Amino acid sequence: MRARFLAHSYPRFPTDPVGSFVLRLAVALKGQGVKVDVVSPAAQGVAAQETFEGVPVRRYRYAPRAWETVAYSGTMSAQARASWRARAAVAGLLAANTLAAWRAGPAPDVVHAHWWFPGGMAGGWLASIWRRPLVITLHGSDVRTFEGFPFGRRIFRYVLRRANRVTTVSTWLADAVRAVVPEVDPLVIPMPVAPGLFHPADERPAETRVLFVGKLNAQKGIEPFLRAFARLRAPATADIVAGVGSDDAPWRAMAAELGIAARLRWHPLLEQAALARVLREATVLAMPAVHEGLGLVALEAQLSGTPVVAFSSGGLKDIVAHGETGYLVPPGDADALAAALDRVLGLPDRGRELGEAGRRRALERFAPESVARRYADVYAQVCGGAAHP
Repeated sequence: MRARFLAHSYPRFPTDPVGSFVLRLAVALKGQGVKVDVVSPAAQGVAAQETFEGVPVRRYRYAPRAWETVAYSGTMSAQARASWRARAAVAGLLAANTLAAWRAGPAPDVVHAHWWFPGGMAGGWLASIWRRPLVITLHGSDVRTFEGFPFGRRIFRYVLRRANRVTTVSTWLADAVRAVVPEVDPLVIPMPVAPGLFHPADERPAETRVLFVGKLNAQKGIEPFLRAFARLRAPATADIVAGVGSDDAPWRAMAAELGIAARLRWHPLLEQAALARVLREATVLAMPAVHEGLGLVALEAQLSGTPVVAFSSGGLKDIVAHGETGYLVPPGDADALAAALDRVLGLPDRGRELGEAGRRRALERFAPESVARRYADVYAQVCGGAAHP
């Protein structure tokens, strides 16, 4: 079976963390007899065609080079709201995506669009022309993209109704889809993890380190994290790994005002191996995100044997088992976040048992082979074949 992935976020180089879960799924599907090729936007300094881990990717230009800023940035919606140039680039992204997928080779057996826009919209047109089934996977951020745009909700409904199957990476996300498009019943299938790359350290680090990983914005919770860290009773340092498109200047100023600047280490977006090392070295991961589609970093922390303290919101409720692999606290509550972090840091084993339980849970539910088998079953079903028993 052949599947064509349409993804506007995909690794630009082998160790790129951006969209790495899409590559992991493509690689894992090879073990299920599914051959995947990928169509993705161009980026500065990236080849038009190349192959990562046996998966070919074809990249397309979608605007003049100076305008090609909406893909890979994680800020497509914000840019489109702010400028007409970005809106033109988004329109170009949709048109170029469709054309590139058409030119990528013979029609596949199934079109698999990651995110409903632009992939889902382009995939719907192509699937109709090719008379092939369409699978759309929603990852979280894309459910918010239609808000604030004229006819956005109506277009969202139109795109999802054209899919033969819609999947989401978390239960929360599936519920959000049903609220907008009641006639669509998403199947919850998470993205696969990388247990070989993310693994526990041989010995727990002696230093007490709290870790924050994510874009420095309200949705990821950088402000409540800084406020919670300032209220910790336990002596600790913190590492802050900024996500793509982040501006750390206002948050460094806030840290100085809170009197914690000397205890913070700031990191830019890290490649996968470097992020895995930081996760292994952390005592606990703080993830105060709201409306998170899944929370892949929390999963990677669990694979690394690191307990997670998170807001009880979005897909994080699917990942963190309260009291077993970490703790969930009310969204937006910096005091509760600080108390839960102190609780982990105050344990005799500093959360080692929680981290071990987290790794076991992550391997049981998010192993690449398991996720790939479920997607292979979806492909078989929409193509009219029989699923795996």
